[in-house]
Amino acid sequence: MAVYLPPSSSAAGNASSSESGSSSNPRYTPVSNGSEEDEYKTPSHKKHASKYSIGGTLRVQTDFGNSGSAVEGPISDIEDENELESGDDQRMKRGKASGSGFKSKQGPKYTAEEEKEVVRIIDKRLIPFLALLYLLAFLDRSNIGNAKIAGLEEDLNLSSSQYEWLLTSFYITYILFEWMTLMYRLVPPHIYISICVCGWGLVASFQCLATSFEGLVVLRVLLGITEAAFAPGVPFYLSLFYQRHELAFRNALFISAAPLATTFASSLAWIIVKLSSNGPISPWRTLFLVEGFPSVIVAVFAWVLIPDSPGRARFLTRRQRVVARKRLEQTNRSNYEQSQEKGFNWRAILKTASDPKAYMAAVMYFSCNVAFSSMPVFLPTIIKDMGFSSLQAQALSAPPYLVAFVVVLITAWVSDRSRSRSPYLIAHALASSAAYLAIAATGYFHDHLSTNLHTLIRYICVYPAISGFFSAITLIVTWSMDNRVEKEGKGASIVILNIIGQCGPLLGTRLYPKSDGPWYVSGMAICSFFMSLVAILAFALRILLQRANRAAGDGDALFDAGNLGGSGDGDGYGEERDELMGGGRREDLEGHTGDQKLVYII
Repeated sequence: MAVYLPPSSSAAGNASSSESGSSSNPRYTPVSNGSEEDEYKTPSHKKHASKYSIGGTLRVQTDFGNSGSAVEGPISDIEDENELESGDDQRMKRGKASGSGFKSKQGPKYTAEEEKEVVRIIDKRLIPFLALLYLLAFLDRSNIGNAKIAGLEEDLNLSSSQYEWLLTSFYITYILFEWMTLMYRLVPPHIYISICVCGWGLVASFQCLATSFEGLVVLRVLLGITEAAFAPGVPFYLSLFYQRHELAFRNALFISAAPLATTFASSLAWIIVKLSSNGPISPWRTLFLVEGFPSVIVAVFAWVLIPDSPGRARFLTRRQRVVARKRLEQTNRSNYEQSQEKGFNWRAILKTASDPKAYMAAVMYFSCNVAFSSMPVFLPTIIKDMGFSSLQAQALSAPPYLVAFVVVLITAWVSDRSRSRSPYLIAHALASSAAYLAIAATGYFHDHLSTNLHTLIRYICVYPAISGFFSAITLIVTWSMDNRVEKEGKGASIVILNIIGQCGPLLGTRLYPKSDGPWYVSGMAICSFFMSLVAILAFALRILLQRANRAAGDGDALFDAGNLGGSGDGDGYGEERDELMGGGRREDLEGHTGDQKLVYII
């Protein structure tokens, strides 16, 4: 039952009596079932609602001795404010209503511990599941490399050129459907992601039924469409939950699922090939089925576990959902003003599309993808051509990706802590370039080296080569969104990044033809060149952003020194505050929507 009081003196009298502690008088308190739409009304809506009710819809609670009853009505329009207001704030409002003249300074909103707890819960409940989805996606994309040496090439009578087309066909549709990243802004993510996961799971499983080159090409084309709809947009989706100086490590947790998937794929392929070598179907068919169908099952869980926004996360309490929204609203108020208005900001998309910095990041991504797309699908063949058996090649393909998984996480964590991207990006790009160059040089001068020595050099250099381009990709994706304000701007930057960047695999998938084996000198040299180009472009972009910061009068530093929760002596912990995470730091956005002064992360 909902009780509405007319705006009269009796309302004030009832409100006052509710504080008197009398057991015979009803008490009116706001109630909510936690729905986001009603928790976050616009100020104008609240203003009109206040003409007709006190505190919105009220819960009537009567006390008769030791028993009581409560009747709940719809959600309070001002619950989110009440949830975060201090006692002084609420007493001040009651004082103004009664004319007592009670005064209080601006009240705090939430504690540093509350904010850290919200971030910890999101990290625990959202990131691992998204990483699992990407692991399954990358597993279904790259296991064709393991299938090749497990009998696919012989059973379908594939030539070297046809195998390259199987790889290329995936990336053609993957590029053409990059625009679907913007669907995260238009379709509820829990619905959209679930459809994508189920789609690629079915297509990946159907690869086990292929009987010809043409049939397998069609399935690879469909796989490219379903995966293009998911993975490229996840960094944008994560930006709805995290502040920009928190994104690199979370993106790393997501993207690092790729080397982990390759590690898992190599180990699983070794087991499947070993166990099914004498089975009723070919080992490569078993490989596609066993690694593809789990995605269909996980899609059901995605529908339930994926939240559409921080305010709709079921794994957060009502107050935690409010804190999750407020912490991001204070970081970038314009984002949430747009969310309240439910509009689509085409101006932000056009602004991003005309920004040269977006294209510099895209070319860096293109260069990384030349290596990223080729090594996972060719490494088993490359290692086999070093003189190892098929089973040995499957097993030896796993450790480099496991090392890359750890390196990516460490790099992203340090990058977030230092609030800097370019130094780590440049270092990894140069390390990867040097490793590829060493592999190429060893192959070129193999006649002057012993067999054991040149095999050892080539295999060891695979480690920094792979760790380098995986870490570089993580930083490039994060950096491209760091310096965008609006949600649509972030989404547009990801679209540009992927449309241009995903053209890299069109070249990368053709770098290691069988005719170049077993040394693959030209392919390794080309990868070395493109990783050097990444370092050069990253340095140039760093210079541009430094100049932009100086021109804006903000200098090179984005944040003041200090720990995340406050000063080094512990100030800021346990104290309520109404500012950005990392109390005491100046805000990275100033002004109003359209005229914001953005301090670029470099």
